[in-house]
Amino acid sequence: MHSDTEIAVTRAASKYDCTVPVAVFDLDGTLTVRDAVVPFLIEAGGRKRLVCRTPGQIGAFAKLWVKRDRDGAKLIATRAMLTGVERESVGKAAMTIAARITRGWMRDDVLARLRWHQESGHHTIIVSASYSEYVRLVGDALGVDHVIASELEFDESGICTGGLRGGNCRGQEKADRLTAYLESSFNSTAVDWCYGDSSGDDEMLALATNAIRVHGIDLDAAPEGSVGA
Repeated sequence: MHSDTEIAVTRAASKYDCTVPVAVFDLDGTLTVRDAVVPFLIEAGGRKRLVCRTPGQIGAFAKLWVKRDRDGAKLIATRAMLTGVERESVGKAAMTIAARITRGWMRDDVLARLRWHQESGHHTIIVSASYSEYVRLVGDALGVDHVIASELEFDESGICTGGLRGGNCRGQEKADRLTAYLESSFNSTAVDWCYGDSSGDDEMLALATNAIRVHGIDLDAAPEGSVGA
């Protein structure tokens, strides 16, 4: 569970009609053809950090990866590459990566499905373990209604601490943050459609009436037999 109160969505009056279908998409490997985390870390932290700081972390990183502790591995990589980096530099890197994603890394079939949901009047959400700095920019470019993602931590001077506020947005954390948002915005936790590609999406997919794993398949632009909203 996340512990940061800024990330936890406060219960409030419903903002949206609870009868509107909700469609949720993972980003890396679902809406995109590749992962953006490593390119972002290199863009934001620089290749000098990659050469000088990461070798000493390789052993610890490898052990966590073998144990399938993706959260621990993500924290090690984030600390190594982003500790001490100014918010402005992180923001510039985010714009660069967001442009790469939207201009060349999108999956045409899943993007077409997203467009179908939007044209049908559905409430669309991206929930990603990737860093919110660029996921929000991608979400804006795609016109989705809301974005939930891993949040980098900055100190009062705008310097990245290398930490993640509330932890890595993966696995159960994805489901928890999504549920909190839906409760606040719809007074409901109903998820009509959810698209993911990996084990990190399992808990989120389990919330959906229609759960679609996109790994290794080609989606039709609209679900078979669909009639819109």
